[in-house]
Amino acid sequence: MASEPSDRNRAAEFDAPEAGERGIPFDAVCTGCGQVRVKRADEDPDNPTSFKHVCHKCQKSTWWNPIRTLTGLMRQNGHPAVEGGDRS
Repeated sequence: MASEPSDRNRAAEFDAPEAGERGIPFDAVCTGCGQVRVKRADEDPDNPTSFKHVCHKCQKSTWWNPIRTLTGLMRQNGHPAVEGGDRS
């Protein structure tokens, strides 16, 4: 797996069109090129599985493996999956 840059701006990645328009935000790794990006997917935040999403580096739809659920971004954007809950 590719190394993750320490200076990533996850909030900017979340707001970018490449993250997707809806769904739970995940840090995920592309199985094609190893790039790590914020991607949104309709997955269970407590038990995410691999999902298909466009990789702009590979220039095609690829499988992405979630690394972590970005609950902080979910809270900032008022996502209903964390409203009233106490997630880290």
